[in-house]
Amino acid sequence: MPELRPVFEELKSVMAPYAARLATAQDDESSLVLNTKFVQKSRKPMCFGAVMLKKSYVSYHLMPVYVTPGLLAGVSPALRRRMQGKSCFNFTHIDNVLFAELRALTAASLHSFQTLGYV
Repeated sequence: MPELRPVFEELKSVMAPYAARLATAQDDESSLVLNTKFVQKSRKPMCFGAVMLKKSYVSYHLMPVYVTPGLLAGVSPALRRRMQGKSCFNFTHIDNVLFAELRALTAASLHSFQTLGYV
């Protein structure tokens, strides 16, 4: 959907600065997937986060909030309403206030994963 492209690009700009410190598993016209270099028991790297352009929304996945739910303690009710599951936020339009909150949450998430030794 063309109208979702700007939403995807904006959310990708939230996640993209962390690519230099993480491993980019996928980066194309519809997704950005960043993994840690930590290898799990399944022999697969642990996912840090992803931005994915879907048919009717853009999803922003942030695995540290699943691993450390306390990261969500200060999340606004508006951002929480965007949550789908335990670590995914879905958007259909640009919301600068919520995207700024995601920027801060993503930075806190990287710090959390560094503290846990995953990054």
